[in-house]
Amino acid sequence: MNFYIIIPAHNEEDSIGLTLESLVNQTLTPIKIVVVDDHSSDETSAIVKRFVSKHSWISLISNESSDQHLPGSKIINAFYKGYEHLDDNYDVICKYDADLIFPPDYLEGLAHHFKTNPKIGMASGFCYIEQNGQWVLENLTRKDHIRGALKAYRKNCFIEIGKLKPSMGWDTVDELLAKFYGWEILTDSNLQVKHLKPTGTSYNTASKYLQGEAMYKMRYGFLITLISASKLAFKKKSLNLFRDYMSGFYKAKKEGQDYLVTKEQGQFIRATRWKGMLQKFS
Repeated sequence: MNFYIIIPAHNEEDSIGLTLESLVNQTLTPIKIVVVDDHSSDETSAIVKRFVSKHSWISLISNESSDQHLPGSKIINAFYKGYEHLDDNYDVICKYDADLIFPPDYLEGLAHHFKTNPKIGMASGFCYIEQNGQWVLENLTRKDHIRGALKAYRKNCFIEIGKLKPSMGWDTVDELLAKFYGWEILTDSNLQVKHLKPTGTSYNTASKYLQGEAMYKMRYGFLITLISASKLAFKKKSLNLFRDYMSGFYKAKKEGQDYLVTKEQGQFIRATRWKGMLQKFS
């Protein structure tokens, strides 16, 4: 299968070389890798250029954006900057973070799943982080959710869901829309990826309301937002996060921000969320 990979990178000099090295050494070589240097002020670009000089299928694109490390729109806008430089001769397109180390058989493992089950629209492995010298499962990892750090989409699924939304919540709404259109989501616990920078560690205070705004824009409604905000804040062990999530929800509602999904899709999303929550209590 033809894998195209886009890697947005902002000040990733400590990790981008490790990420690219792990992709260069895959048992199934990707057809193309595009690294988008998103306004870095460190040696990210220089490191990527060393790989570009050795591998014709790796390229570097420069993107000018803000210095703020915001989740959502910034990273997806950088993704599209890379996407513009690709043709459509791919079977699977991936959006990967610049702080991952993939096992050598990672892409081969994903290709096996995509080939075996034509209904699979998205697939990934599990993220592990280092704690006290040991690699442990990242606490945000779930079997029914693919982390935003390592998204891989079958081409038809990617197109049908309308590609990626430049907004906080893009890595949740993509899966919900995939299910809306009848695609399956697969995570393989045997494909263990090292995540060098745990999610959210470099986000600044300007991002604190975005999660709540995303819940509004996905048409969760008040009650599902309340439950989801409570769960996320509990996992992060922060009461302040719960307050910020709910404030973001009400802020988006008051401003009448645009939704990311249609009314019909919103109904499906709420039904899916309720079903998932009720199954956990049954």
